[in-house]
Amino acid sequence: MDRGLKKNFCGGQAAAFTLVEVMVTLTIMGFILLMIFGAFRLGIAAWEKGETNKEAYQRTRIASQLISQQMKSAVPYKIKTQKAEGDYLAFEGKARSLKFVSALSLKAKKASGLVYAFYEFREGGKGGGRLILYEGRVLNKNFLEENPPEDAAVPIFEGLADVRFEYYREEDPEKNRIGGWVEEWSAKEEKELPTALRLTLLSQKGGGKSEGVSTMILASLPSNRYEEVRTGPVRRMVPPITR
Repeated sequence: MDRGLKKNFCGGQAAAFTLVEVMVTLTIMGFILLMIFGAFRLGIAAWEKGETNKEAYQRTRIASQLISQQMKSAVPYKIKTQKAEGDYLAFEGKARSLKFVSALSLKAKKASGLVYAFYEFREGGKGGGRLILYEGRVLNKNFLEENPPEDAAVPIFEGLADVRFEYYREEDPEKNRIGGWVEEWSAKEEKELPTALRLTLLSQKGGGKSEGVSTMILASLPSNRYEEVRTGPVRRMVPPITR
């Protein structure tokens, strides 16, 4: 074979190997860029999820503090009835609802006197249930029996699987009563308010399955008993006139 042809053949073969190497290099670089881009997208998604969780946590924390403050401001307000059953305290606690009178309003921007607060859990579909708050002024005697207007409902928490209210009863040896948490509280029978309230919120996972993540709100009631204060006439002491 001629030397020139042999030289050209070897040179073409070397060029062919160089092209393969270039293709392999580009393929490797493509995989590396794809991995970097994927990691970047995962980082952005994790950051956005973290910000969303942070905002949700802040909303939950603020709402929990407001509910706790309103519960702590519960007043042993006695309803003056004209029935034979007599007067009774305006407080009705059940496992999924709570009615009471409070000195703190969550809706009013300034102090507006005593308000009645009605918390109720409503079950939902795939999006979960909601904790609803009704609030209004204590203007009549039958506000505890009346159904609040639907347009006054304010959703406090959404996406819930369940809600549980609990009421703490103090131990009373004279009445042979054991202290502890109970699921219902009737002020007509107890003649007083519970000493503490506990609200447990169970969040919901996608598909309607409970995730098991719960938020607990605990509030003590400093004024749980109604005390009627009677005052007599006040005598005013007038100092003698001196000349």
